[in-house]
Amino acid sequence: MSGPAAGTASAATTTDVVCLGESMVTFLPSQPGRLADVPSFGRGIGGAESNVACALAAAGHRAAWVGRVGADGFGEHLVETIAGYGVDTSAVRRDPDRPTGIYFRTATDRGTDTHEVAYYRAGSAASAMSPANVPYEELFAGRILHLSGITAALSADCLALLRELTAARTGRPLVSFDVNHRPHLWRGGDADASVLLELARRSDLVFVGEDEAEEAWGIVGAEAIRAALPEPSVVVVKRGSAGATVFASGLRPGPRSSIAGGAENAPGAGSTGGGGAECAVGGAESGPDTVTHVPALRVDVVAAVGAGDAFAAGFLSATLRGLPVRDRARHGHLMAAAVLTVPGDLTEPPARDHADRLAALDDDAWGRLRLGPGWTAADRAPEEVRTP
Repeated sequence: MSGPAAGTASAATTTDVVCLGESMVTFLPSQPGRLADVPSFGRGIGGAESNVACALAAAGHRAAWVGRVGADGFGEHLVETIAGYGVDTSAVRRDPDRPTGIYFRTATDRGTDTHEVAYYRAGSAASAMSPANVPYEELFAGRILHLSGITAALSADCLALLRELTAARTGRPLVSFDVNHRPHLWRGGDADASVLLELARRSDLVFVGEDEAEEAWGIVGAEAIRAALPEPSVVVVKRGSAGATVFASGLRPGPRSSIAGGAENAPGAGSTGGGGAECAVGGAESGPDTVTHVPALRVDVVAAVGAGDAFAAGFLSATLRGLPVRDRARHGHLMAAAVLTVPGDLTEPPARDHADRLAALDDDAWGRLRLGPGWTAADRAPEEVRTP
């Protein structure tokens, strides 16, 4: 049962990016330690796709989030908070029979053995999303449709939905897919994480970490990952502290896509406007990949959460603007650095002119750059000359 729309922000005539997925209320610990020892928690929101939508909206793009929440106070909080970032939430549906998902986590890095997360999402409203109850007109209204592998793991219906959305079809927007492998979500299900490879191969732009490709698929190294994903026009391999490697080729023909890679071919290049039938994503029109490696920034990390979503948002923002591949990855790193230097999953991004100046630094200056808490509000001089 789809229920009425839950959103309060009105739909824009033209949307840059539509993000679909589950968002949950997250409870953040008041102090470090085991969940059993934390005396109290603060309330926030968390969800890979809604995080991307919020970051893009905060950066000045027209972003929409499509999801499903319970007809409860937590669902109301999610929709109001996400809409507060400027995200169009008008296509969100309330489910009268299923609750909004919630989770608790510790303050430690997700990659450490001491990190704990307690999810209460089984049977959630979002897990009931299916090809029969999502608003396709809204999903296909944007220049880019952003999806993640988390949704595929929620239920058989959710997996069927992602297969439907990544299927080749006339009028499909450019599909961006973040693999987002979460091992605990695949335990005991009818499918396994190998389906993430299938979904990635059906997409146009893919974000995948070297570590998750090895864990989910047994594939080691950026070149091997690209070989396993020959179909997408752009594959972004995230390599942690080593940076990111971007493989870009001509985007395959489609009614809402172009095979250009420069700003001169991107609608609304250099602005948040646009919304025409093209979106510059790949590199050359034909021929082999261009391979671009962009080192990561040195960051004084406050909390190692939300960086992957922020990187995707920064890369998509620069893609919408038609920036060169190197600068797309640099904007991804900068957006990730903004989130890494605050306690939560979301923060205000750097001003566009500030981020553009940093992304334009020469390789030596980029390598010397180190960012810490408060850097997004810093003046130009301290950040652009700072060295270790």
